[in-house]
Amino acid sequence: MVFNPFSGASGDMIIGSLLSLGADKKIVISSMELAADVDVNTSETKKELISASRIEVVQRSTSQYNFREIIDQVRSAGLPRKITEDVIGVMELVGRSEAKVHGTTLDELHLHEMGQQDAIADIVGAVVAFHDLGLTNSKVICLPVSVGGGFVNTAHGKLPVPAPATLEILNNSKLIWKGGPVDHELLTPTGAAILAYFIDKYGFSSSVFPQMISSRTGYGAGSKETGLPNVLRTVIGELDASLVIDHIAMLETNVDDVTGEVLGYLVQELMDDGALDVSILPATMKKGRSGALIKVICKPEDAQHLAKRIIVETGSLGVRQVPVMHRFTVQRKIMEVNITAAGNSHLIHVKVASDKKGEILNISAEFDDCKRIAKETGLPVKDIIRKAEETARSDLEKIE
Repeated sequence: MVFNPFSGASGDMIIGSLLSLGADKKIVISSMELAADVDVNTSETKKELISASRIEVVQRSTSQYNFREIIDQVRSAGLPRKITEDVIGVMELVGRSEAKVHGTTLDELHLHEMGQQDAIADIVGAVVAFHDLGLTNSKVICLPVSVGGGFVNTAHGKLPVPAPATLEILNNSKLIWKGGPVDHELLTPTGAAILAYFIDKYGFSSSVFPQMISSRTGYGAGSKETGLPNVLRTVIGELDASLVIDHIAMLETNVDDVTGEVLGYLVQELMDDGALDVSILPATMKKGRSGALIKVICKPEDAQHLAKRIIVETGSLGVRQVPVMHRFTVQRKIMEVNITAAGNSHLIHVKVASDKKGEILNISAEFDDCKRIAKETGLPVKDIIRKAEETARSDLEKIE
């Protein structure tokens, strides 16, 4: 499933979009009213000609609670264990962000945002709808979140968008976000925490829609009138089931005063330091100078120390990180084959690439093994490679 928060997100927008996708309305509403002192109403509305599900939560009580009291309230609601765990997980994101902003601890924190009964209901409703759709067993993707702009009125006065608590949640999440497109608060702390929790636990962020076959679209209406459709769009579909989704980052920098020897050394250093792939391309720089474009694919958690390695080795003044994205990869395994060359048996490692259905896509003999055997026997290395790959394919066919 893909969250497409082009107009931000709030708790009610997330619930509405998931109900629009087919989550059981009775289960969601009864869970919200069980866990919080609220009445919940649903309706269909239009936002700039887009039909969307609207959730309205009316508080029966205006009492505010501290963090521990809220957790006790949720635990006593009798919700299923996994749902309770996820609800508390979302609430901890909000609580930690509020505590950090106000310079206090969770135990001492009196929550303005989450301490209200409607916010508790929103978190419960979103988690229940998410589970009801069975999304915990699928890949969940979030596109860049539009947070809005300008200022928002809070219990603490006027604050810049994104509000401090919202920004703190974003700082500790995998979400990609951006300002605009209007001067309104589009992303609330509750909405940020729900998205961040779902993506951190069940999926990842992407800068663009992944390659997929879509089957259903849901729209959850917000309360803003911005001149743009204030809705959260969600899409359910199937990714290419034959390939593996890998979460990566990409680093880039241009250099024009680094020798080929240093660049060659850098490639090996980056690979040894955790890079998944390194490419160096010839480039024409400003004023017609010759240079090179260094591109590195890596795990997101390795991006910072690899960027520093590039700067240290090349003297570059900066390294760009392309927004976190995904790539489609194949499953890989190493097998051993024995071939006869010049009257002797030789062991060669062979890489086998396959999709998730087990279809063999590529077989590649380890070049260093083949080169060593070619030197020992005097045979052409291309003949050793061909024989090893043919032997591997034959061995695999026997297994099947």
